[in-house]
Amino acid sequence: MSRGAQFAGVTVAIITPFRDGEIDFVELKRLVDWHIEQGTNCLAPAGTTGESPTLSHDEHERVIATVTEHARGRILVMPGTGSNNTREAVRLTKFAKAVGANGALMVGPYYNKPTQEGYFQHFAAVADAVDLPIVVYNIPGRTGSNIFPETIVRMAENIPAVVAVKEATG
Repeated sequence: MSRGAQFAGVTVAIITPFRDGEIDFVELKRLVDWHIEQGTNCLAPAGTTGESPTLSHDEHERVIATVTEHARGRILVMPGTGSNNTREAVRLTKFAKAVGANGALMVGPYYNKPTQEGYFQHFAAVADAVDLPIVVYNIPGRTGSNIFPETIVRMAENIPAVVAVKEATG
C-alpha cells in the first residue's frame, strides 16, 4: 500500500453540532453513524469545519474521543490536531493517537506566518513525537500564509509520517 493509501476515497470534515451553547454529543454520534451508512471512508472531526477555533481544549479532545470511540473501527478517523503552537499540536496529536485515531489532519501554524523552514520544522517535530500518519492542511485563507509546493515536496521526501496534503489555496 502506498503512503496515504489508507485515506483513499471520501474524507468528510464533519461539523460539531451544538444545542443550547453546548456540544450535542448525541447528534455527533448520529452523524458518525450516518456517514458509515452512506459509505464515507474517513471522518475529519474537530477541523475548521468542526469549529475547532471556537472549541476549548477539553471540548476539542472530547469531540475527537467521541467520534473515534463511536466509530469503533467502522470508519477511519483523522481529526484536526493542528495548532499555531508546536507543543500544542504535539499534545493534541498524541491525544488523538491515544484514543485510536487513524491519522491527523494538521493545518499549518496560523497567525504566526512561519517561514517555509518553520513549516517544515513544525511538521517534523510533530512527526518525531507521535507515530501517526499526518495529512498536511494548506489553507492560506485561514492561516495567513501558504505552504509552498517545494516545502510540501521536502516534507514528503523527508518526513515519512506526512502521507498526503489537503490543498485549499483556491
